[in-house]
Amino acid sequence: MVTIKDIAKHVGVSVTTVSRALNGYGDVNEQTRQRIIQASKELNYSPNSIARSLVMNQSKTIGLLVSGFTRESVKDNFFAEVMTGINEYVASTDYDLILFNTTSSKQREKTYRELCMERRVDGVIVQGIRTDDPYLQEVVDSNIPCVFIDIPVTSEHVGSVSIDNRKGAEEAVSYLISLGHRHIGFVNGHEFAFVSRHRLEGYQSALQKAGIPFCMEYTGNGKFEEGAGGRAALKLLEQNPEITALFCASDLMAIGAIKEIHASGRQIPNDVSLIGFDDILLSSYVQPQLTTIAQNMYGLGQEAAKQLISILKNESVAKHIIMEHTLQERQSCKKVKEKRSHK
Repeated sequence: MVTIKDIAKHVGVSVTTVSRALNGYGDVNEQTRQRIIQASKELNYSPNSIARSLVMNQSKTIGLLVSGFTRESVKDNFFAEVMTGINEYVASTDYDLILFNTTSSKQREKTYRELCMERRVDGVIVQGIRTDDPYLQEVVDSNIPCVFIDIPVTSEHVGSVSIDNRKGAEEAVSYLISLGHRHIGFVNGHEFAFVSRHRLEGYQSALQKAGIPFCMEYTGNGKFEEGAGGRAALKLLEQNPEITALFCASDLMAIGAIKEIHASGRQIPNDVSLIGFDDILLSSYVQPQLTTIAQNMYGLGQEAAKQLISILKNESVAKHIIMEHTLQERQSCKKVKEKRSHK
């Protein structure tokens, strides 16, 4: 049976271009459209498939809705790895994938349902939505199938994929404690991210299990940004000189911390041990190489796409899928030197 992938290969254009041309979208060059139509005739592509999709109210298109995708995100390959996983899985199916970006302000101008209707998507994968964003509740209330990434919210039509962020953070801090650190600072992201809440809980849990009191003065927010993360780390060290280790809730903030700490005349790990979260590409290239909690970002994307398509096909699927994570030991942490008593 001839598919639009066969037409795309024959004409030398993308599957998305073929789909949009056959469905009458106006953003396809007219000459290209005619070539696609001619190829569909030559290959005996049945136009009934289009009619069928219209009758069934299915476009065979999945939307990837990303919030907060900025130039800062380019340094952090988390988004890119997740999107690659999504794209490669969708490419193996008869669905197409389109990307649309949003912000908190945009969400107040157009509802989630309006956005999905305009883009004619059957379902959506959502990444980066904040806890205070209007779309969060709109997605839950909608009957449009959706899968969240790193947002542990589910409903009848909504699933989610993430790692266990609480456990990952707890393991990171427990690792520092095992090296003898008792005064551990924490650079979190921001208060409107689910992962921030969960990683804070993991930090607190590790301290509690070790019998170490939680100290609010040892925590700061770095907005998941390199610069802000570095400034927050340095501020914690300057205001609390007894701190011997820092846990950063993202590698990008940890990389910012490395820069600021070195600039202040301190050394990592001799003066301060440092551990991050994510295992982005840069974490193994900075000096010293960053110890971090590694998550399979590509796998998160693949699993999200797989879950959404299963929902679209009315197949039985777990509502919340938890992916594995690992502690990646490198060079940025060391044991605390024991202080010798002078008698």
